Amino acid sequence: MNKNTWLTKLKRTVTAFWPVAKNRQGECHNCGKCCYLPTRCPFLQDSADGKSYCTVYNMRSLNCRKYPRTEKECLTKATCGYSFE
Repeated sequence: MNKNTWLTKLKRTVTAFWPVAKNRQGECHNCGKCCYLPTRCPFLQDSADGKSYCTVYNMRSLNCRKYPRTEKECLTKATCGYSFE
C-alpha cells in the first residue's frame, strides 16, 4: 500500500492525466478522507450531517476528480465509495 506522503500526492497529480481504471466502480460518499492526502485541503467544508464537501467542486483539480484512479492509488479504502473488481 502506498504511504500518504507529499511524494505520493505528486505522483497522483502527474498520473491524473491518465485514464481511470476500467474496473473502478461506485461513487463518492463525501467522507472527505481523500481531502486529507497528505494534509487537509483548504477547500474542504464539513457539514452538520457528517459529510464533507468541496467548496470549489466545479473547478477541482484532476487528481481530485479522478481519485482513486487505480486500486493501488486508493489510500482511503475503509471509507471510500469506490472499489475495484
